[in-house]
This record gives sequence, structure tokens and C-alpha cells, in this order.
Amino acid sequence: MGDRGIRVCPMRLQQLHLILAVARMGSLRAAAVSLHVTQPALTKALRLLEDEFGTPLVLRTPKGVRLTPAGELVATRAAAVVREIDKAREEVAWQMRHAHARVAVGVSPAAAMVLLPGALARLRARWPQVQARAVDALFPSSLTMVRSGEIDLAVGPLPPAGLGHDLQSHALFDARTVLAARRSHPLVRARRLSELAQADWVLSGPAQGPGDPRRLDFGAATRATPEVVSAAVPAAGTGPRVVLECESFATLLALLPSVEAVALVPQSFFERHGPRMGLVRVPVTDQLPHVTL
Repeated sequence: MGDRGIRVCPMRLQQLHLILAVARMGSLRAAAVSLHVTQPALTKALRLLEDEFGTPLVLRTPKGVRLTPAGELVATRAAAVVREIDKAREEVAWQMRHAHARVAVGVSPAAAMVLLPGALARLRARWPQVQARAVDALFPSSLTMVRSGEIDLAVGPLPPAGLGHDLQSHALFDARTVLAARRSHPLVRARRLSELAQADWVLSGPAQGPGDPRRLDFGAATRATPEVVSAAVPAAGTGPRVVLECESFATLLALLPSVEAVALVPQSFFERHGPRMGLVRVPVTDQLPHVTL
């Protein structure tokens, strides 16, 4: 048959691994070593890939190599293609002979403590040949990881605005939040959020996430319902003073006992780790937001 109306694409899976290795290593030599090929062979394959796209994908610098904007686009798509092919191999092997399979789950700190131990035990009992991978995944990066295929599912806070039409969700339970501070904090006996309006705060997790104190309405806290408190976002330049941002709850546990600041954390997380780290619960009577997992 002729090739009329048919375009033959010479791109190979090896070339996709190549661009990913270059992006990961930042060096042609290191990328060649990781792929078990010679550097001249890698350079030739890279040149063919650049010819395929009609533009340079890698920029050589005195410190090594980095991807061009076009190269970054190709690498993003290449990562998705490689993940999908790996999943296809696993699924075919599972269908044919129930061979080894993997599932990657992104979990928030609260989900990891409350849900993950029992879920993994049941998974292991029912499907012993399935290997689970637990990934620390805070909102909103967890949603990005699901969409890109880096993880298969995420267990964590449900965004107030919802997930959009491309993802499915199921509400598991509502998680309570508490205020935590070191035992010697001068405001550790505060009973109202208004007393903490001028305090220093730690942002636990991402901005506008469940651990962002700027979501609390300190002025209206005594009369607000949980829904109102959860949705309140002060205008720019107002609200509590955030002096430290911790994306990792392990880092939060390490630092909060040594700084004079208050943090909004999941109740289950505090009960498990707070007391042994010298932290106490600030006993405010105002409603704090609940987080739906």
C-alpha cells in the first residue's frame, strides 16, 4: 500500500524515556548512564526527536542542559504516555494471569492516620498481589496528580468549589479542625478567635487550604456558623499574620513547638502527635471549619 493520506511517525518509546531522563538529570552524560546507552547514541536520538518536532527541545548551558519551552511541553506529554503504557501493561498482565499490579494513592495527613491503615490491611487481605504506594498529596496538588495520572486516586479535603466535571468524588466523613500552639504561648488559654486576631500564625498546607488561618473570620467568629467560617476569606492585607508556611505536617510538628505561633490542624492529627511534641489545644469556643474528606 502507498502512504497516501497516512503519515508515518518514527517516534519511539525510547525517545520519550530519553527526553524524560534529560529533564530529570540535567545532563546528557547522566541521562545516558541512567538509560544504559552511550552519550553519542543519546545525542543522535535526541537530534531525531528534535527533527520530528521541528524545533530544539534541549538547551545546552555551561552548567549542563535544560529543556526549552517546547521540550517541557514534550516532556509533560511523554510522562503521561509512559505512565499510560505502564498501566496498560499492568492491566493486561492482571487480566491474563492476575499478576503483580500497583495502585498509587495520594493521601492527606488526616486521611493517612484515620483511613489508610485499615484500608491497606483490607487491600492486602483481598488482593495480596497488588502493591500499594502511598503518596503525600495535599490539596490542590493532589488533584493535579490525579489528572496527570501520577496517582490513581486521592483521599483528602474536598474543595469548597468542587472538583469540576472531569473527576468523580465520594464524601467519606467530616474532619474537625483545632487550634494548636506550644504550651508556653501567651495566648494558649484564649477562648475566642477575636483574641487571636493579632497573633502570629503558621500556614499548614497550601494557601486557601484547610490549614490556612486566613479562611477564618475573626471579626464575625462569635456569630458565624461553621459554613460561614469555612467560606470566609478576608480581603488582601487583612486577617491574621502568617509568619511561617509549612507544606509538610512533619515540618510543622518539628517547628511549631519552637515558635510563638498558632496553627489550624486536623483534630486527629493533633490528638495523635500534638501532646508528645509539647503542643496544646487552644480552647476557643467559636466554631472552627469542618473539612469534608
